[in-house]
Amino acid sequence: MKRIFSGIQPTGEIHIGNYVGAIKQWVELTEEYDCIYCVVDYHAITIEYDIETLKQRTINTGLILLACGLSPDNSKIFVQSHVPEHTELTWIFNCVTPIGELERMTQFKDKARQHRENINMGLMDYPVLQAADILIYKAGYVPVGEDQVQHIELSREIARKFNSRFGKIFPEPQAILSQAPRILGVDGVNKMSKSMNNYIGLLEDKETIWEKLRTAVTDVNRVRRTDPGTPELCNIYTIHTAFSKNEVLLEIDKGCRSASIGCIDCKKTLFQNMMKELDPIREKAEALKKDENYVKDVLINGAKACSEIAKKTMEEVRSGLGLFWP
Repeated sequence: MKRIFSGIQPTGEIHIGNYVGAIKQWVELTEEYDCIYCVVDYHAITIEYDIETLKQRTINTGLILLACGLSPDNSKIFVQSHVPEHTELTWIFNCVTPIGELERMTQFKDKARQHRENINMGLMDYPVLQAADILIYKAGYVPVGEDQVQHIELSREIARKFNSRFGKIFPEPQAILSQAPRILGVDGVNKMSKSMNNYIGLLEDKETIWEKLRTAVTDVNRVRRTDPGTPELCNIYTIHTAFSKNEVLLEIDKGCRSASIGCIDCKKTLFQNMMKELDPIREKAEALKKDENYVKDVLINGAKACSEIAKKTMEEVRSGLGLFWP
């Protein structure tokens, strides 16, 4: 089977934007691909973070992946720092990656603006580590959002440069773009984010989710209940497209444009459909919280399986480099 690699940071509570934009697709891809999914804790330390909670957040992220439908039966799930070959290959890739390529990365520029007090080398080197994450497993495909396409292009360039100099070892990975709708935060303007407190957590209780939906911004041009709306401009309708069936979307679209339904009615329908999908995930997550050792075992065993692949790749890499290796 063709191999996929992707990773998720243990930066905080997983929200519905993460679920719709990445995790849901990851589960679907297990039917067609050999999938490797990683909790990328080394990527998480490139910015300021809470040292005391990183370990538990890493375990919780693995727990949520399992609750959403990933399992040792359909994928390999592990923690990045448990396979040291990732960072070994990063150093080697650093030696074939022009600094100019890293300086032009859009995400580096954005992060540098956001973290002016901590513009560190890890922040700039982030996409090289990402390339190593992918290529250590010779993954040919990477499911990503549009904001990560530039990094995948760099991964291809790194593979090409290495192969031309040291022998053809790595594939040139291709991006699998998510077809999921881009969900904004409950403010209807900014990206869904815990730090901005405009998110809906995947494991939040029903009452909290409803309160966030109830007060969420809709079509700003629809001031009164009798005003016709424009669904394509409304973030609530966008969330509908991720959780509601086509016939419901048609009803919502028609009702919004004709003002025959109000925004609160639209939100109530969305809430019901969200709960149909999220309730089983929350129930499974609660069961896994009572058996955290199982989650840890999955992550540890996943790392062991991935280590075997990574070690074989590094044997080829060291040989190609001409290193003396005992």
